[in-house]
Amino acid sequence: MDTKAIFDSKIDFMLLSMTSYGRVAAPLRDKSIVVELKTLNSKFVDLRLRLPSNFYEKEMWIRKHIHDKLLRGKVEATFTYQNEEGGEVYNINRALFKDYHNQLRKITDELEMQEGDLLSAILKLPEVVSTPEDPLNDEDWEVVKACLNSALEKIIAHRKAEGESIKAALTQHIENIQSHLEQVDPFETHRVERIRNRMSNNMEEYMQKENIDENRFEQEVLFYLEKIDISEEKVRLAQHCDYFLLEMALEHPAKGKKLNFISQEIGREINTLGAKAYSSDIQRLVVLMKDELEKIKEQVANVL
Repeated sequence: MDTKAIFDSKIDFMLLSMTSYGRVAAPLRDKSIVVELKTLNSKFVDLRLRLPSNFYEKEMWIRKHIHDKLLRGKVEATFTYQNEEGGEVYNINRALFKDYHNQLRKITDELEMQEGDLLSAILKLPEVVSTPEDPLNDEDWEVVKACLNSALEKIIAHRKAEGESIKAALTQHIENIQSHLEQVDPFETHRVERIRNRMSNNMEEYMQKENIDENRFEQEVLFYLEKIDISEEKVRLAQHCDYFLLEMALEHPAKGKKLNFISQEIGREINTLGAKAYSSDIQRLVVLMKDELEKIKEQVANVL
């Protein structure tokens, strides 16, 4: 398949990055609800969710919705209330605070210890500080969902923008490998001639020429050349490169794992090519191809 034609067509090819950020705030009663999403690369969906206590009954819906939209990646999702000044809204449980304070003072007096900074210590104790716990009504929940969806849209837009940069880089690295592979052919002809001459010289060095069975020698040369033939490796490497470009051009968004598998196959063919090369010129090209492949692996690790 002509991969250049694929990229020149008008289809909106999509490659998404797993690194992204989105933040949206919306008015909610006398305060604001803020949804903040951060995503990094990961093999699976790894969701860390921070919610106000009155959101807990909606937690499973929120988790599934984020999972369905983002598909893959390490995700940090934070839902917070903010006041008009932009600070987070908290409530202090006064009765619990006083109870903790009285108990801690008695303990310090009994043990003749310094009170130290009881205030900061008490504030860190469970349930002393909490977010507002007014139950969410249907209207509130619609505001929260709209806020979450807006944040997800920002994440996806950012992923697309980052993905375009990654796609351009990956395409260039694959094309570089293809270019290096095309340069192998001229060296391959000289490589076969050098191997044949070296085998002939070694035979003549240890045996008198009249004692050499020419037919047997030709058979051994052909057998050896067949063992180090790199034709299949070149064909498979070229096919894997085309397949990589084709996979990037497909419309489905989650293609990072498959691109990773293809890059592994590319690596195997390059390694075999180097092992069979017996040519410093081809080895130099193999090193260049390996360098491009390492750059591909770094980029693919961040592809959705």
